[in-house]
Amino acid sequence: MARYTDAVCRLCRREGIKLFLKGSKCFSDKCPIEKRNFAPGQHGKDRKAKIVGYGLQLREKQKAKRMYFTQEGQFRNYFERAARSRGVTGEKLLQQLERRLDNVVYRLGFAMSRRQARQLVRHGHVAVNGRKVNIPSFEVAAGQEITIREGSRKLPILEQAKDFASHQTAPTWLEIDRDNYKGRVLSLPKREEIQLPINEQLIVELYSK
Repeated sequence: MARYTDAVCRLCRREGIKLFLKGSKCFSDKCPIEKRNFAPGQHGKDRKAKIVGYGLQLREKQKAKRMYFTQEGQFRNYFERAARSRGVTGEKLLQQLERRLDNVVYRLGFAMSRRQARQLVRHGHVAVNGRKVNIPSFEVAAGQEITIREGSRKLPILEQAKDFASHQTAPTWLEIDRDNYKGRVLSLPKREEIQLPINEQLIVELYSK
């Protein structure tokens, strides 16, 4: 599977907003979008064309895809599953993305970014209901417990993440015990609990053409 390996701050600049891909750096003066809030590339500073219609829909999809670090085919699969399920398609799409294990690890405050959370999962530091899971896209269900495995709790990044998370608002759909590096999914997240600058209706319109 293809993997993005370039500087992630370029993605924020391309979308024109912070996607919070670099943890604490995104909240500091070192964030590139604070200094160069224009698209990357040789002509990025000169491109100020108004985006309408299809362009708006595409940018919204790219924003969500990059925020959750999913690939194109994977993101489309999420949409198709959401479209087949009961309820509002856009909300169901975001609900699936929020339930990804890497995102839940990030929301629990065990990592400073989704990218870092993905690495924690990939390297086998995370368990779901006591069993090691190393698949970032694993969908966590309501009632399941997520923990950092005993042998991994002395990792320096966990202490840094714990301090970073202490200044953030904890999601209401999660029960968090940061001192013991564990948490539980209390319920599926509702749209109002997903505090992200995403207009999911534009994504639905894009894929519905």
